[in-house]
Amino acid sequence: NAMNFPNLITIGRILLVPLTIWLLISEEFAAAFFVFIVAGISDGVDGYLARITKSQTELGAYLDPIADKALLVSVFSALGIVKILPAWLVLIVITRDILIVGGVLLAWVIDQPLIMKPLWISKLNTVVQIIFVGLVLGALGLKFEAHLLLLGGSFVVAGFTLVSGAFYMRDWVRHVGHNGEKP
Repeated sequence: NAMNFPNLITIGRILLVPLTIWLLISEEFAAAFFVFIVAGISDGVDGYLARITKSQTELGAYLDPIADKALLVSVFSALGIVKILPAWLVLIVITRDILIVGGVLLAWVIDQPLIMKPLWISKLNTVVQIIFVGLVLGALGLKFEAHLLLLGGSFVVAGFTLVSGAFYMRDWVRHVGHNGEKP
């Protein structure tokens, strides 16, 4: 059954995105922090439950990264709009995800569809981004000084995001360059 409990958790995470953005734009940072924490925890819980209950589905394999991207890109964008995060960092995060989605779509259009499997560096990048945003929202919501955290964390997130994007680009070029065959 594709609509199992882990997939319902993932859909719940997707539904938390507009609430989180509304809270950020309304400057309700404490509430946004707690909603984001719930969404971040659900990212680990859905996959864990799917594995231990052997209820992994193709739908879940697509929904999970969509939920991650929707949450992180939206939150990074909102934090950029309200000028909490630097524009260059928001641009790096969004551009990476646009390039990945664009690459997948282009491979499909040229009849060389990719089998979507997250890379280990991408999983690590997602964890780093979730922790960073959680810390930023925590600092805002719980009202503690986080200037050094923002500065240092911005560079760490940018580094992981760029490296992860480079790995996906490498794999995409290899895939398309070999007419869809494994190198």
